[in-house]
Amino acid sequence: MTNDHDGVRELLAAWAVDALQPGDLRRVTPHLAACPSCAAEADHLRDTVRLLDGSADGHPGGVLDGRLGDALDGRPGGAVDGHPGGAVDGHPGGAVDGHPGGAVDGGADGVLSLALRSRRPRAAEIAHHAAPYAAAVAGLQALVPEVEGRWGTPVVHDWDAHATVAHLVAADEHLAVRLGIDTPLPVSHLPEGIPAGDAWARRTADVIAHEHQRTPAQTVATWAAQAAALLATPEAADPELAARPVTVMGLRLPVADHFVIRAFEAWIHTDDIGRALGLPVPPPPDEHLWSLVRLAVRILGLALHDAPPVLFEVTGPTDTSWILGDDSDPVHAELSLDPVDFCLLVGGRYAPEEVPRGVTGDEDAARNVLERAASLAWL
Repeated sequence: MTNDHDGVRELLAAWAVDALQPGDLRRVTPHLAACPSCAAEADHLRDTVRLLDGSADGHPGGVLDGRLGDALDGRPGGAVDGHPGGAVDGHPGGAVDGHPGGAVDGGADGVLSLALRSRRPRAAEIAHHAAPYAAAVAGLQALVPEVEGRWGTPVVHDWDAHATVAHLVAADEHLAVRLGIDTPLPVSHLPEGIPAGDAWARRTADVIAHEHQRTPAQTVATWAAQAAALLATPEAADPELAARPVTVMGLRLPVADHFVIRAFEAWIHTDDIGRALGLPVPPPPDEHLWSLVRLAVRILGLALHDAPPVLFEVTGPTDTSWILGDDSDPVHAELSLDPVDFCLLVGGRYAPEEVPRGVTGDEDAARNVLERAASLAWL
């Protein structure tokens, strides 16, 4: 048995998605044969990869032939192989800048593996509120192999493709920690009392810097393992448990809503990478898209509680509308947006003056709604 126990454990997430370099594989294989605890941890990690990847033998692969639509529809597929690749900008209507980004760790530590062991539901056991996140994770998994050889290409903000995936690890980490999943990343030393936004930006920058010292394969493997751990929590399967409110990044919402936010961010950054590669990424299926829309409207409504009232309609299969603002006054304007455009606005991928919309009535009142929606962006 090799003595490099901790070093091997750091490689297990990459092993689970078949992303080890040959030298590391020669190091890990004999250790797993001789170490029951690492072998059990490795098996559990591969089980979670199989859950997300949908392959019969537990090895990632198979469905990475451009079927991103299947992945986003909740039929996970596509290898998580973490091979190098990159991306470019091209977001519609002037992206709103300055949103934090992060990075990922490819190691699986003991607490993470305990979380993975505690509950490993099959896809059918994932509740309605977690299904959009599971589909968004599968969509990014399906895109990863297309990034091969281009991980250094600019994507969004000042991030390359590597940093964009890494950012998702930092972003998901906030909810993961709240649900009892320990982070495998080095701890950031943040001043006491630092505002939530500043802490978020610092943590993101620290994680990206850490991940840029590692390979894209390791970063993707850590992201995949952490996503699987989130989907393996009891809260992902039980709506009653997910009704518990928690504060994540200064926002106190039920756990179920935080899962929807994780789906929102995973889809937005998958779309970022797809645009950078010149590959169309389909929007979430209608059921998932409307989960994103409804949550965004609820949060936007809180931000507009004292604003001039506007009848806000999101067009689509249901043509749903809401009164946003102080509903004790008559409606000042009517504003309509496509659901995908609305999500891209809230995600910071449209500037308020450039998003396609229909407006009747008070232009200033409608513009206020668009500006408040864009101000919610943190992605």
